[in-house]
Amino acid sequence: MKSPRTVLLVLAVAVASVAVGVLAGRWSASRPAEPAVVAVPAGSAAGKERKVLYWYDPMVPQQHFDRPGKSPFMDMQLVPRYADEAPDPSGTQAGVTIDPAIVQNLGMRLAAVQRVPLSTRVEASGIVGLNERAVAVVQSRAAGFVERVWPLAPGDVIAAGQPLAQLRVPEWTAAQHELIAVRGDASLLAAARERLLSLGMAQAEVRALEQGGVVKAVHTVGAPSGGVLEALDVRAGMTLGAGQTLARINGLDPVWLEVAVPEAQAGQVTIGDRAEARLASMPGQPIVGRVTALLPTLNDATRSLRVRVELPNRDGKLRPGQSARVQLAGGGADTALAVPTEAVIRTGQRALVMVAGDGGRYAPVEVTLGPELGDNTVIRTGLDEGQQVVASGQFLLDSEASLLGIGAGPAADPAPPADRPAIHDGEHAP
Repeated sequence: MKSPRTVLLVLAVAVASVAVGVLAGRWSASRPAEPAVVAVPAGSAAGKERKVLYWYDPMVPQQHFDRPGKSPFMDMQLVPRYADEAPDPSGTQAGVTIDPAIVQNLGMRLAAVQRVPLSTRVEASGIVGLNERAVAVVQSRAAGFVERVWPLAPGDVIAAGQPLAQLRVPEWTAAQHELIAVRGDASLLAAARERLLSLGMAQAEVRALEQGGVVKAVHTVGAPSGGVLEALDVRAGMTLGAGQTLARINGLDPVWLEVAVPEAQAGQVTIGDRAEARLASMPGQPIVGRVTALLPTLNDATRSLRVRVELPNRDGKLRPGQSARVQLAGGGADTALAVPTEAVIRTGQRALVMVAGDGGRYAPVEVTLGPELGDNTVIRTGLDEGQQVVASGQFLLDSEASLLGIGAGPAADPAPPADRPAIHDGEHAP
């Protein structure tokens, strides 16, 4: 049987061994990695050895190791970081180098920085409504009685001249007798004619009375224009007062299309812009109209600008309440540099694009954005025409550049105006 002193001595030696192993592991993981040299495969183009800076776990890239092996964090092998993959201290070749085979596997797609016309295009939705400028109101200018009303109801589409009601107006009867009695006197005839017209009798009825000399006791009131019957406020047997409204008719050609333009794009729409409307019920060619008004108030619920578009409706197929997808296009002679919108990386504080360079290198560049033109975004500063940018897969490159410590330089400031000199070091703005 071992003595208690012997047992304590064995336990102390075991604890010390474990502590030394842990400390050695931490020191090995944290100390600076010494460059190693590994052989490049014989079939490679380089044909020489590549220097390894350190090994790392792609899931924990901030932790560096000085030798290959299995990751202590994940069930995977450590990955080498080569010296030729690190940023060039001079900055002339800074970027992420990607093997062409990997580029193809990732499905990366490049796009050129192109100069495009500054013709704005805004996609929005709209609702067809009535043209409030094409409203006809039918009234009775003299007191009378309603003898008959045609079988119509609000919402019916009627043509110009459609009979609405038959009226008996006593003042019209007396005025007709006066006109017949003075037909031989030109001056009195003109006065009698004006009296009948002021009482509301139609011009055609007055002309027929002068030629035929037959007094009509009942008169038919018709629609002065075609459109949708919004109101019919008479019934047979009613007594009418002077100035009472009989009907209200709203024209259907042209119609209004009220378009909801997002507040962020409100500044891109102007009066006179071309509008193309596509309706679900009319899948053929779009209906072309023009922007006629920008309403002064925004829609509080959707925070959108209300834009009024006038559309032709000669065949009457457009009806109030129909919805449409609308494209508003404004013309312009100016041009600007643009890239596909999907190529822009927005971080919240700035905007970046990944520029493709020579030798399979990709570098982040900070840019200043302009308005969106369809699928493209205007680039005000930061890029030159003809450069290639990554339009697909740029987020992977941006993450890799961040791990390598490759930062994007600020976008170039625009040149100062000609009438105001630039401010140099040591000078102060007025």
